[in-house]
Amino acid sequence: MLDFGSQFSQLIARRVREANVYCELVPGTTPWSELEKRHPAGLILSGGPSSVYDPGAPQVDPAALRAGVPLLGICYGMQLIAHHLGGKVDPGHAREYGPALLSVDETNGLPDTLFRGLRGDLPVWMSHGDHVSEMPPGFHRLATSGNSPVAAFTDGKGIFGIQFHPEVVHTPSGREVLRNFLFTVCHCTPSWTPGSFVAEATESIRAQVGGGRVICALSGGVDSAVAATLVHRALGDQLTCVFVNNGLLRKEEPERVLDVMHGNLDMDIRYVDATERFLGALRGVIDPEQKRRIVGREFISVFEAEATSLGHIDFLAQGTLYPDVIESTAPDVASTASKIKTHHNVGGLPPGLRFQLIEPLRYLFKDEVRAVGLELGMPEEMVYRQPFPGPGLAIRCLGEVTAERLEILRNADWVVVDEIKRNGLYRQVWQSFAVLTPLETVGVMGDFRTYANVVAVRVVTSEDAMTADWARVPYEVLARISNRIVNEVKGVNRVVFDITSKPPGTIEWE
Repeated sequence: MLDFGSQFSQLIARRVREANVYCELVPGTTPWSELEKRHPAGLILSGGPSSVYDPGAPQVDPAALRAGVPLLGICYGMQLIAHHLGGKVDPGHAREYGPALLSVDETNGLPDTLFRGLRGDLPVWMSHGDHVSEMPPGFHRLATSGNSPVAAFTDGKGIFGIQFHPEVVHTPSGREVLRNFLFTVCHCTPSWTPGSFVAEATESIRAQVGGGRVICALSGGVDSAVAATLVHRALGDQLTCVFVNNGLLRKEEPERVLDVMHGNLDMDIRYVDATERFLGALRGVIDPEQKRRIVGREFISVFEAEATSLGHIDFLAQGTLYPDVIESTAPDVASTASKIKTHHNVGGLPPGLRFQLIEPLRYLFKDEVRAVGLELGMPEEMVYRQPFPGPGLAIRCLGEVTAERLEILRNADWVVVDEIKRNGLYRQVWQSFAVLTPLETVGVMGDFRTYANVVAVRVVTSEDAMTADWARVPYEVLARISNRIVNEVKGVNRVVFDITSKPPGTIEWE
């Protein structure tokens, strides 16, 4: 899949993978000579924020359009096909953002492929200002919409363009359109499954490592746990896991992680309590990006020290996921994306890193990681744990990170998660946690006036963390959370609930 900077690019890739077809995301400007080496069954050209006629707009290699490989251009991708093959793209008289009706042309006499099984007017989601005003020679119209005279076209030989977004939930028939392209046009086989991934990944890890030794970071989250289990499946006792208590973990986290990993998996795990080291490095720091880099730097330093005590170690295994890579704008994935934040696995590694990296989950989304974890036989309590940021509570403790403030945050967070679980919501939401703000407000507790901390509660729903919405938690649950935090957590007298979606906000506050 060629990425031209669309906010939905990763979602398109995810939809393809949901159909059990492997999809790889590469920069849209990647030359055909490089794409050809991958032997693609088909190419998808994503949308993007540019106009094809703008100076500097990202362009597809024309050779890719003439290679005989099936093509599906989405939005900007459709416009690129038209632009390069002799059609015309113009600014629309009226922009088309949001819901629209797509009228499928059933009288063109073409084989029933992209819209197989779909008839009449279909609700779709549009997000464009330009549109194709003239199709390239030899192309035929497949559909129209209110503001798009050509909302879908084909050359009848495997090249298709659609102006709408089939990947979003607001296009109910979108997944069927993508499946028609994958199986009817590209003739893909739905063989990419958790089992096949585990088999391929273990072979790849063995080939990369050979007889070398690996050290793996256990952070307490599902990503590092699955990565460690996968590497252990491949290498056995060549792997040593290091679980670092950085002082930024949730309440009772170290005990729970060690109990689960030792109790269910026969791994060599070294426990390192580096609380004082991390809190010392974070003393006085309030900038979120600096916090992330410090945590990443200290992690690597601890690993190198532990590796030295273990003898010669060649590789460092990490639980980096696809969204981590995308949001950190790794140059091998999305050259057209904008940087959102530095992920500690991606942006915080110092230039002098002496390990070679193993990132077996680098191209997986969170739901795929969980499926792989279950395939590996990991317990559900570990696999379905909610995501936890690499920098830990450092980025949920706004302002300076101190032991005292972390204790307040841990206790408040414990109440949030406990109530979410108690009311059967834990598996229904993506994340639920507390944030300790740098604000203090006036309150009254008993006969006394108080001046204490404000805690924010964040509960979101999401499919892959690329976008998220605030969860509509029942009022009675929110009331119970607020009441318990104020009464059980010393130093807090006010609780607020975050109702910001992503975008425009992010899931984490820092």
